[in-house]
Amino acid sequence: MAARLRLALLLSLLSVCLCAAQARPRPEPTLRLPSERGVAAAAAAEEDGSVGTRWAVLIAGSNGYYNYRHQADVCHAYQIMKKGGLKDENIIVFMYDDIANNPENPRPGVIINHPKGGDVYAGVPKDYTGSEVNVKNFFAVLLGNKTAVSGGSGKVVDSGPNDHIFVFYSDHGGPGVLGMPTYPYLYGDDLVDVLKKKHAAGTYKSLVFYLEACESGSIFEGLLPNDINVYATTASNAEESSWGTYCPGEYPSPPPEYDTCLGDLYSISWMEDSDVHNLRTESLKQQYKLVKERTAPKDTNPYGSHVMQYGSLDLNAQHLFLYIGSDPANDNATFIEDNSLPSFSRAVNQRDADLVYFWQKYRKMAEGSPEKNDARKQLLEVMAHRSHVDNSIELIGNLLFGLEDGTRVLKAIRAPGEPLVDDWSCLKSMVRAFEAQCGSLAQYGMKHMRSFANICNAGVRPEVVAKIAPQACTSIPSNPWSSTHKGFSA
Repeated sequence: MAARLRLALLLSLLSVCLCAAQARPRPEPTLRLPSERGVAAAAAAEEDGSVGTRWAVLIAGSNGYYNYRHQADVCHAYQIMKKGGLKDENIIVFMYDDIANNPENPRPGVIINHPKGGDVYAGVPKDYTGSEVNVKNFFAVLLGNKTAVSGGSGKVVDSGPNDHIFVFYSDHGGPGVLGMPTYPYLYGDDLVDVLKKKHAAGTYKSLVFYLEACESGSIFEGLLPNDINVYATTASNAEESSWGTYCPGEYPSPPPEYDTCLGDLYSISWMEDSDVHNLRTESLKQQYKLVKERTAPKDTNPYGSHVMQYGSLDLNAQHLFLYIGSDPANDNATFIEDNSLPSFSRAVNQRDADLVYFWQKYRKMAEGSPEKNDARKQLLEVMAHRSHVDNSIELIGNLLFGLEDGTRVLKAIRAPGEPLVDDWSCLKSMVRAFEAQCGSLAQYGMKHMRSFANICNAGVRPEVVAKIAPQACTSIPSNPWSSTHKGFSA
């Protein structure tokens, strides 16, 4: 009798529950696989605001149509953030904005980042453009210092202690330095100091930094602490170039009307991965491994670089969703460890990508035309600048250390884990001493920053270099690359 009564009560309660379930939306099932629980927790946390706000700072540190790829990278990154659910008020874009409507752009008003890709320029907020793309504004934006910003939209990372910040920087670089379209350039010690200040202010929970540049590992190696909740990955280690891709004459190549590279290998690798995967389930570590594999040189393909990671490596267990959101269209996309994205059979050293552009431009012009002569002049000026910088620094090394030891000292590479230079002030003063006598390093000359650092590490003061530089540089080539009328690199 008692058993029948309990059964009747149970059926009655079940009936009530079923009726209630039909009257309201069905709840999530209470039993889930571990991966499903992680997705649900992330979604729930996002809905109740406990994860704070996502912020993104996207910066292309170059200008000129020959550097098309850097602004294309940043525009593509914006589209990923936007599809991922970030708001424009929380996305801050630095780009010179001289590409989309450049007379040389075969598709006016359009920027592409893939040979068959669509427009990535549409809708991109141009918060800081032209000369507003500079170190001072970049640092002020990161620190949330509205009063220190000059020009632009005035948007800054006005973040709080529960917020997550994503920074993507695409440009030329060199040992310890990143380029800017305006002088001075950005140096590794200054960037890491700003990150430390941001952490000390308690205005973020965690920060992820993706960096595309030659020798980009040197920006963080020996400098970035592992206890300030900053996780960084770089396109290359501290001593190698990064690579441009989708370049004319290579494979895959851009549409034939384009004379310039459309993207950078590391950058398009993380973005094309983000385009197709459910970032609620893919971790930073999983993406790092995929990008590292796709970007690395192979036995049959020497083109590529070694992607690195620095800082608080424990953060790489987190889902990408926490920083850049996830496109709802990919909610059913299953992450697999094997990278299904295509590999690259050819790529172009970042430092030579401008030569590809100038050569293509010269090659296409009609023989004997004024345009052909102008293109030839530009190409020769670029080559003259490169030769002048290389020869001048080599000669200074010989004057300082002798013919036998000059090259050895200038090209010495420190042990992994050590910073590029002990005295960063010496490095910057050394650069100014050189440029005052020998002309601007410009984007190509950044490759020689290790030489200047090694001169400092050898105990030579900038005043000594200032005295001997006139012996190495009896004149400065009369071309826009070598001119210092726009300022100094440091």
